[in-house]
Amino acid sequence: MDIQRSPLARPFPELPSIAGVTLRVARAQYKTWDRCDLTFAELAEGTSVAGVFTKSACASSEVELGREAVKQGRARALIVNAGNSNAFTGWRGREAVEAIQAQVSAALGCGVDEVFVSSTGVIGVPLPKDKARAGIEAALVTEPCGWADATNAIGTTDTFAKGAGASAMIGDTRVELAGIIKGSGMIAPDMATMLGYIFTDANVAPAFLQEALERANAATFSCITVDGDTSTSDTVMVFATAKAGNARIESWDSPGADAFAAALADVCRQLAQLVVRDGEGAAKFITIRVSGAASDDSARRVGLSIANSPLVKTAIAGEDANWGRVVMAVGKAGEPADRDKLSIAFGGVWAARNGLPVEGYDEAPVAAHLKGEDIDIAVDLGLGDGRATVWTCDLTHGYIAINADYRS
Repeated sequence: MDIQRSPLARPFPELPSIAGVTLRVARAQYKTWDRCDLTFAELAEGTSVAGVFTKSACASSEVELGREAVKQGRARALIVNAGNSNAFTGWRGREAVEAIQAQVSAALGCGVDEVFVSSTGVIGVPLPKDKARAGIEAALVTEPCGWADATNAIGTTDTFAKGAGASAMIGDTRVELAGIIKGSGMIAPDMATMLGYIFTDANVAPAFLQEALERANAATFSCITVDGDTSTSDTVMVFATAKAGNARIESWDSPGADAFAAALADVCRQLAQLVVRDGEGAAKFITIRVSGAASDDSARRVGLSIANSPLVKTAIAGEDANWGRVVMAVGKAGEPADRDKLSIAFGGVWAARNGLPVEGYDEAPVAAHLKGEDIDIAVDLGLGDGRATVWTCDLTHGYIAINADYRS
């Protein structure tokens, strides 16, 4: 399958080294491709971990085991397999994950619940234990790699490597954050929406790290959609090695807690938007800002109704300022709305105000806006103070081509 690089791609950034994190990649050959497809992140003793996972009722064994293990708050290793999601594979899939955990825990001298595993790719094919074992053996002895190599190794239909970084001051100590992510299709916000991993040298208690991640997730990863489909393997995790030497962040009252949480949210936002920019077949990046809703949650649901509408997404692909489709999507959202208070704008130009087309509305500047790559849609419900921002992409012939040929 020949996948063209997304026209919305961004260059891979310079990311800081994170003390206590060693990255390696290897060729497990889960598919017949000429590339590394197993990523191994070794983490220093004392690393805190937090995670959010898919709400899919058909979640993979990797997700089930990770969801339980993250509760104990410690991590020593992360293994990511690309090309095989190991989902819907029953006891054989679970055995494969447990074998990986046992192999890595023996090599590092840690508990099996400190070894986290993710897999991504085709559903319904058990992960080959022999390939995983050989891949891990190779990863254990190979030279460490950089962020870009690790990011490329976790991808499937991704067309470019995605990474983001940030820093924060905790007292007099500067802490660094670096994140990588994969995701292009089967993207809908039902917790994590893809495979993403953020590493920091900050000293952060697991409970606070979990709370900060959940808060960041709600405003970022849970506000993006490519196609409305939620994966069986969605995972976002944060690993904090404590190597920066800052005073430990235990709660929101700890010095530097707000600064660290803001930096984490910034990395999450950058990564989430990069996933949308690599949406399968995407040619336009769409920001939907909803205001005047009954609540923030209601605004988010209205925004997602618009973002997931094939009619809205195809209109944007065709550069058609069809605001009637936005009206449709608001109306079907199941949230409080009043037709006679609804206002809609494209690129800052109001096409409809208070339930009526704007008198003298000139579509020319809107048409010019829709020819660009970055599209802005604003919706004011006129009901309250609730607001939310949602990000999506257009729906093109490319999406069909990629997914019609996915298993080949």
